[in-house]
Amino acid sequence: MEKFRAIRVHQIEKRLEHKIETLTLDDLTPGDVVVRVAYSCLNFKDALAVTGKSRIMRKMPLVAGIDFSGVVESSSDPAYKPGDEVLVTGCNAGELLDGGLSQIARVPASAVVPLPKGLSLMEAMALGTAGFTAAMALRRMLENHQSPEMGPIVVTGPTGGVGSVAIQLFKRAGFEVSALTGKKSEAEAYLKMLGADEVLDRHELDMGSKPMEAARFGGAVDNLGGETLAGLTRVVKPWGNIGSIGLAQGFELKTTVMPFILRGVSLLGIHSVEVPRAWRLDIWDKLAGDWKPKNLQDIVRRTISLDEVPAACEELMAASVQGRYVVKIGD
Repeated sequence: MEKFRAIRVHQIEKRLEHKIETLTLDDLTPGDVVVRVAYSCLNFKDALAVTGKSRIMRKMPLVAGIDFSGVVESSSDPAYKPGDEVLVTGCNAGELLDGGLSQIARVPASAVVPLPKGLSLMEAMALGTAGFTAAMALRRMLENHQSPEMGPIVVTGPTGGVGSVAIQLFKRAGFEVSALTGKKSEAEAYLKMLGADEVLDRHELDMGSKPMEAARFGGAVDNLGGETLAGLTRVVKPWGNIGSIGLAQGFELKTTVMPFILRGVSLLGIHSVEVPRAWRLDIWDKLAGDWKPKNLQDIVRRTISLDEVPAACEELMAASVQGRYVVKIGD
């Protein structure tokens, strides 16, 4: 039986520890489709798992990596055959199922998406869950009647993977985009390169404390939660949407119902793990077509090897990374 390398996380007493191990297919969680992995990528969840900073995995030991792309080796599901190029994002990979930071992966057929025309295996992982999540926000906001005429979309946490892709997606969809960052001096050039029309300093932007303040933004894509999300509810214009994606600043939301009932503001939860399959396929088709970022390569900080993943995860946890890490795993 073929042996392969993977990053596996173990619980040792109360401590989480990653190891680069040699495994066989028998070591992996069950699944219908076996994939020879070409690329993976690093998301915040992956950094939490590999560094042991948080227990995002619901069982252990488990191979890390919530995203991967590659070529089908074998499949018990007739929808896939050897040689098919595919991708997997979310769907509990790296959380409940063995994930993609491995030379070989095995997952249920329901998690697999045929690689759409217009994307390479590498580009699929330049996007990964981050790009898919940003696209989910765009889809949900458009469905709820967000339009460029309503005013600029403010993106918080804009230097991370989701924020970086969101800037490009909303610009391509015709919106003016404001990037709200806590590190303006070091990030402004990068954010302007992605297409941000203005870069705002989070420490200087006063969103007030009243239930509603002067409306400034047409809508928002928020990666922070906490005080920043509460502030955004006060300054979004009537009928605007806020896509709530992350909780880097905190999970509590201290606000009032007034923006929702007096301005018609909508707070939309963006969940990218267990997404209806029809939505998932549609979003990936759009990301390979009309929604594909024109400068996708600009968000890739670096392409790294499996051995470089642990150090890169430490950088992600230190919030010192602009853009995305792509992990090249195949030959």
